[in-house]
Amino acid sequence: MSSIKPLRVLTLLLVTTLACNLFQPINDLQPPTPFAFFTPIPELAETPNPLFPATRVPGEPILTPTPDAPHAVPDIRGNAIEYVVQANDTLGTISVAFDVSVEEIIANNTIPNPDVLPVGQLLYIPAPEPASQAPDFKIIPDSELINGPVNAYFDVQAYVQNQGGYLASYNEEIGQEFLSGAQIVDRVAWDYSVNPRLLLAVLEYQSNWVSNPNPGENTRLYPIGRYDSWREGLYRQLTWTADNLNRGYYLWKANAAGAWTTVGGEAIPTNPVINPGTAGVQHMFAGLYSEAIWRNVVSESGFFQTYQNMFGYPFDLAIEPLVPDNLIQPALQLPFEDTVAWTFTGGPHGGWDNGSAWAALDFAPPKEELGCVQNDAWVVAMADGMIVRSDNGAVVQDLDGDGFFQTGWSIFYLHIETRDRVPIGTVLQAGDRIGHPSCEGGVSSGTHVHLARRYNGEWVEATGPTPFIMDGWVPVGTGVLYDGYMQRGDETIEACQCKDPGHQVGR
Repeated sequence: MSSIKPLRVLTLLLVTTLACNLFQPINDLQPPTPFAFFTPIPELAETPNPLFPATRVPGEPILTPTPDAPHAVPDIRGNAIEYVVQANDTLGTISVAFDVSVEEIIANNTIPNPDVLPVGQLLYIPAPEPASQAPDFKIIPDSELINGPVNAYFDVQAYVQNQGGYLASYNEEIGQEFLSGAQIVDRVAWDYSVNPRLLLAVLEYQSNWVSNPNPGENTRLYPIGRYDSWREGLYRQLTWTADNLNRGYYLWKANAAGAWTTVGGEAIPTNPVINPGTAGVQHMFAGLYSEAIWRNVVSESGFFQTYQNMFGYPFDLAIEPLVPDNLIQPALQLPFEDTVAWTFTGGPHGGWDNGSAWAALDFAPPKEELGCVQNDAWVVAMADGMIVRSDNGAVVQDLDGDGFFQTGWSIFYLHIETRDRVPIGTVLQAGDRIGHPSCEGGVSSGTHVHLARRYNGEWVEATGPTPFIMDGWVPVGTGVLYDGYMQRGDETIEACQCKDPGHQVGR
């Protein structure tokens, strides 16, 4: 038997320099300035973003980024195995762990519903078929994959409307509301913390939805080209895209990406000198193409050209390092009131969906029954800061005072009930009330609060070099999704989806 490799995120210092050799692009590559649709909030207009890159000097030569120092990559599995489905497994996580495509797993097993894997089911996992090594061409810097500092000023709506493509007139019902195409891009970028410009570029490359008011009929249901019946529409296509961009990015940072598995089943060994941003793009496109087409897509004449034509040379926008290797977390308290102990229900798991870093921890309030039931307990602010998002069960608190979650530290609170939820723009002190725990937002089987941290937009692993410490409680992972402990001095509390008082944590 084998087990899934844990998605562990190491905070790395990745510095991209420029080589001496000139890169000669396919076309003249004189794109419109990428800053035309960057509109600072009025009250902050007099205070330039200190992380905002300088505009390229006209006529300045474009240089090829030098390769990164060789990165540790795991070996590719050489034999077929059997695997027993564990709690929280998905076909996507199993596919990545064992370097085979989802389609191969389905073809070799009896899986009536790809969205439901019974715990305990025995799966036959064929051996991957290694191809030649992936290219070392660096497509984007890390900061162009993350919804980070530059995007604090990017106006998605203005850009989409200016392009005048199909996306500008598109709308779709999501939950109980209709969202425009730009609103969908914005929501996915916020939820997954993925660069909205990257999502727009992928959409344009795959279907021309951004620039063409009448793209091909074959793109209308599946504009990204992921042809799964349960992923119809722009929203589900973009959530797949964002999750897989994240998955490649954070797997690479965790030294857990040995190969990119294409839809054709080829396992392409990863190149050790690329950067995490490029890894994210390579991984995502592997989920759309067979090897031969994929190699063209991730070359300098492929997707890179579209990105550059839309937003300028991506390495001009690089912020490095996006997350410093000596990052220090500000003091945080547990997210509940002094007199109440909550159950520690979830150890390290994804900040949002499956592809992001294991940045999140879960806590449930005292309650008489399990499941999604209304609860009057309060989730409270873990630190001082402004609320910059409050919708769809999500509350985001900016801790550095500039009003943007994309810069500095921010806290993500999920499953906050609409009733009594703190409004956007509120400035809170640590301990002030945010709202009640619930099942609203995301996917939840029981009333609780899901907590995660981001720095400059990047998900920060709960048990990494900068651990998610609250009131002196330190999280400890086991390498198993949702499993783990909270430790403070001689006290140890194990995660448990239960009501047992022995699993409760107090301030």
